[in-house]
Amino acid sequence: MDVIGERINGMYTDIKKAIQVKDKGPVQETAQKQIEAGASVLDINVGPATTEKADAMVWLVEAVREVTDMTLAIDTASLAAMKAGLEAAGGSLIMNSSKGDAKSLDKFLPLAKEHNASIIILNINEEGVPSDVDNRVAISMFGLAKAMEYEVPIEHVIIDPIILPVNVAQDQPQKILDAISQIKTLSDPAPRMVCGLSNLSQKCSNPKLINRTFLAMCIANGMDMVIADATDKELMETIITSELLMNKSIYCDGYLEAYYA
Repeated sequence: MDVIGERINGMYTDIKKAIQVKDKGPVQETAQKQIEAGASVLDINVGPATTEKADAMVWLVEAVREVTDMTLAIDTASLAAMKAGLEAAGGSLIMNSSKGDAKSLDKFLPLAKEHNASIIILNINEEGVPSDVDNRVAISMFGLAKAMEYEVPIEHVIIDPIILPVNVAQDQPQKILDAISQIKTLSDPAPRMVCGLSNLSQKCSNPKLINRTFLAMCIANGMDMVIADATDKELMETIITSELLMNKSIYCDGYLEAYYA
């Protein structure tokens, strides 16, 4: 499973301050810690740090590119900031993200084609986030069809079924698992699937346990990627062990140590 490190985000106090005062130190330190902990992609999000999204995105991307050439996920709903981030980053890229409606996809898919980038398509359209499996699947299939229209390979499409907080939508985790399985079955080749894991446990009393348990269930149902804090050691060990039990790696007594070697 690919772990998209979520910590380079202006919603976090240290990164927000770094963006505002143009201090690369905390940004680069956070990037290196996420990589060392096992992240294979770094999410780059200006968040609420500034209203000058495009300029801040370029600065943030350039700061990270000074310490790594790994895949970056340019995370913004702003088309201008997305264009600026993609151009500044180069290399292997993911666009995070586009809504799954025609208006959004018609703006973002041409960029994915131009930059040979993968694109995360959210299970959300003009009517909002669906509460049932069928509409999640329908939005996903529409997104895949639009990707084909713009000649974006299905291998470059990543579907996010949108996790809602379990304390306000307890029926949703099971529906998301069902949607993952159906989407994987209906498309050949199948798109990759990703989730923003921390949304699940917002304002819950046992967030880490809830996140770890659900992630293991997602892996069993075909989830390929997760947006999470790679420095959460227990979460990373859950991923490694789940993939072992899914026969995606070879068992040895030191399998955890082997993963980081």
